Amino acid sequence: MKLQGKTIGVLIEQDYQDLEVWYPYYRLREDGARVMLIGTGTQTEYKGKYGYPAKAEAHIEQLDTRELDGLVIPGGWAPDKLRMSASVLQLVRHLNELRKPIACICHGGWVLCSAGILRGRRVTSYAAIKDDMLNAGATWVDEEVVVDENLVTARKPDDLPALMRDFIWLFK
Repeated sequence: MKLQGKTIGVLIEQDYQDLEVWYPYYRLREDGARVMLIGTGTQTEYKGKYGYPAKAEAHIEQLDTRELDGLVIPGGWAPDKLRMSASVLQLVRHLNELRKPIACICHGGWVLCSAGILRGRRVTSYAAIKDDMLNAGATWVDEEVVVDENLVTARKPDDLPALMRDFIWLFK
């Protein structure tokens, strides 16, 4: 169990992409990690785009970031709400400064843009936010998964196996 003793956060907000939360959640647990669903505090339970509920185990405002070894940022419509939280952006910047692994998929790239951590980074995302990522200073490519130091990005739910393979690999 490669991730035994690691705590990895998964950001959640209303209208998250169901697969992009639950696939990483269970894959990381399968490899021994403690996985924590982190909400913005607007609710205690958030519904995915397809209605699946996720109960927040932690509120971003009360989170001790020192307990996180990595972070997953899912897509869906949730990133548009997540990026409006100063605490979410601060968490992403802090983990990036510490070079802790960050996995991001689909529209989750909006959070990376707003956190200001993309200048000079090579990334991918859902094609609809390509311009946002380019405007944030990234080099955008249309590939299944891209690893740039501690940052692992993917385009869509079909890319989840590759995203999680490379994200877990960063915990060597």
